[in-house]
Order: sequence, then C-alpha cells, then structure tokens
Amino acid sequence: MIAIAALWISVLLIGGGFALDRVLTGAITRNFDSSLEYVLIAMIRSSEIGPDGEVRLIEPLGDQRFLEPYSGLYWQISGGGQEPYRSRSLWERTLKSPKPHVDTGLHTYDSTQFPDEQLRILERNVILPGSKTNWRFQIAQSRQALDEQIRAVRATLIPSLGLLGVGLIVLAALQTFYGLWPLRHIRRAIAAMRGGENRRVIAPLPLEVQPMVEELNALLAHNEKQAEEARLHAGNLAHALKTPLTVLLNSAAGSDSELAETIRREAATMRRQVDHHLARARAVGRRGAAQARAVVWDSVDSVLRALTRLHPDVRFDEAGDKTLVARVERQDLDELIGNLLENAAKYGGGSVFVTVQRAGGMAEILIEDDGPGISPADRQRIFDRGVRLDSGKPGTGLGLAIVRDVAEIYGGSVALEESEDLGGTLVRLKLPAA
Repeated sequence: MIAIAALWISVLLIGGGFALDRVLTGAITRNFDSSLEYVLIAMIRSSEIGPDGEVRLIEPLGDQRFLEPYSGLYWQISGGGQEPYRSRSLWERTLKSPKPHVDTGLHTYDSTQFPDEQLRILERNVILPGSKTNWRFQIAQSRQALDEQIRAVRATLIPSLGLLGVGLIVLAALQTFYGLWPLRHIRRAIAAMRGGENRRVIAPLPLEVQPMVEELNALLAHNEKQAEEARLHAGNLAHALKTPLTVLLNSAAGSDSELAETIRREAATMRRQVDHHLARARAVGRRGAAQARAVVWDSVDSVLRALTRLHPDVRFDEAGDKTLVARVERQDLDELIGNLLENAAKYGGGSVFVTVQRAGGMAEILIEDDGPGISPADRQRIFDRGVRLDSGKPGTGLGLAIVRDVAEIYGGSVALEESEDLGGTLVRLKLPAA
C-alpha cells in the first residue's frame, strides 16, 4: 500500500511539476518578450525614410544599453539591399535571420548566431511611408536574464515539490501503518488465545475491524461446538462398544476352548482399539481448551507412586524442574507418562530414571531404562499400531501409538534414543510449555 501510494504520488507530482514548470516559464518568457515588443514598436514608430531612401530613427531609443558595445541589447533595420542600420551595441556584428522570409506579424525566436551569447530575437517586416521597401525591424536581447529567472523559479519549484512528495509519502505511510495497527492487536489476541490466556478476541478494536473479529469469534465458537460434539459422539460410541466387549470377555473367561481363547484375544484387541480412539477423541476435544495446564512433576510423581505398587522390583528415580508446566490436560499427561513408564518398567532391566526439564518453548520429559534397548531400525517402526518387538509379554502394541497420536495432537512429539547413562532406551517426550 505504501509503495503504491508512493508511486502514484510521484507520478502525479512529476506530471504536475512539469505542467507547472511549463506555465511559469511560459509566463516569464511572455513577460520578457512583451518588453522587447514594446521596444520594437517604439523603434518602428521612430523610423522614417531619409532623402536618399535610407531608413533612420528620428528619436533615439531611451535604453542606454543600445549605445554600449556588446551590452546584450541590440536593434537592427535591414532591407532594400542596403547596409543594415544597427545599434551601436552591435558594433561590427550583424543580426541574421534563420532563412529569407517575410514576417507580416511579430516573429519571435531564439538564436545562437553569437558564439558567446544566446539571443532572444523579435522581428517584423514593415513598409514605411514614402518607401516601397519591405524593411525588417529586429530587436534582440541576451537570454541570460531570462534563463536566470527560469532557473530561480525551478530552484524553488523542484525542492518544494520534492518536499511535498516526501511529506505525502510519509503521511501515506503513517496512515497505512496506524490504519493497519488494529490488525496487530488481533494478531496478539490470537496469540494470547493460543497461549491459553483468552478464549476469544476481546480487545477493544475500531469499528472497521469489529465485524471481522465477531466473525472470528463466531467461527471459534462453532469449531469448539463441533469438536465437543465429535468428542462426545466418539466417547458415547466407545462406551457403547465397551459393554458388549466386556460381556464377550466374561462369557469366554469360563471356557478353555479354542473359540473362547480366540474371543478373549480379539475382544482384548478391540478394547484396546476402542481405548486408543477414545483417547484421541478426548485429546482433540481438550486441545480446543487452550487454558489446559498441568504441572509435569506432579503428574510424574503421581504415576510413579502407582507404578511402584505394581512393579515393586523396579527402582524408579526422578529429577528436574518441579515447577515446569505443560499446555496439556492433566489426565492426558498422566496417560502419556503412564504408558511410557509402564513400558520402561516392563521391558527394562529394573531401573528407570525420569528427568523433567525445559527445552526452548517445550516441556521435555526424558525416561531412561537399563534394558536391552531398541535398535535404530526399529525406533520409528515401533510407533505403528500393533507392532511389538517383545511378544513374550502381554500387550497389544497400541501404547506407543496412543502416546505419539496424543502428543502430536497437543503439538508435541515423542522419539526413542539410546540412554548414555543406563545403556537402555531413552524416550524423549516433548509437549508445549506454558
């Protein structure tokens, strides 16, 4: 907008300046020519034909410059094949016409016939009483004074228009800058919404952008409503499936047949699938609540207390920032940490170490164990659903898939590495820090 305004202002000022320059220089030139025309008329009126048929002035022209050689002001009368009758200021010079012609009216032109002086010449052909000769009357003056006046006008005009152009461009820039300033308020308000400080754009804004803000708030409300409806629908569907699955499991528990074993296995797999998609739906619905907060240390401590009772033979240790807060629901954070710590306790060698720290704008949770570790080729594949590297222990291979999906829903990530301290697997879970 500023560039377009600057370009348009420049075009208008250049065009207007050119037109104004033509008007002013034309006015100055016409005024200059008028003074010469006055002298030319006076010279014609003072002319008469002498006894020998020559032309002469009965009254001398009043300007003393006509008597000073090379003064810059000259007159000349020529015609009839006679030697030109000229002012003393011409000295040995003669005024010449561009080409043979007859000027019944006033003829004005510039001449460079004098190498050191540019002339402005007015001429006219006149037949004087008592003579049949067509006399050419010429009056000439140096353009120096005229050019100085034109330069003085341009010396004022060009800087003035330049200053005006700069002022207009600065004004357009300020108008654009402050006119679009409310959009910066909207950007900060949206950033505050992402950071969980507000749920809507509530900053006082000008009337020009208020309709856009109202539409934005309405869109946010609509999206939240749709997300909540989808979450409730997924939750209802999951709970509706859990009941028949429980019935199938209970019915199959009392039988040792191959069919009962198949039912138990497949029903357990279906239940884990239901839990997986229910966790995703719950995380998606909660992500819309930007005010979600959870103290990471409290969640780790709570999960470790529960796992200590389930795995009394495993040693759990924790260290790090006890005040670090992640932008995630506490229930989802418990589920993420619980899945990872349970895997570390189940597949590790008996020692698990948890570190809580901040890494840039992320809350980082490091979980290390002293188990056999995971090869680099399997560290990405293990996050796929149903993939299990150790089939000798109970599980369905959905835990890490749930962790990855829920972490990514909140804008985080999870990765597997090798623990330098314990020699086993290091799980690096990152979630946005509050």
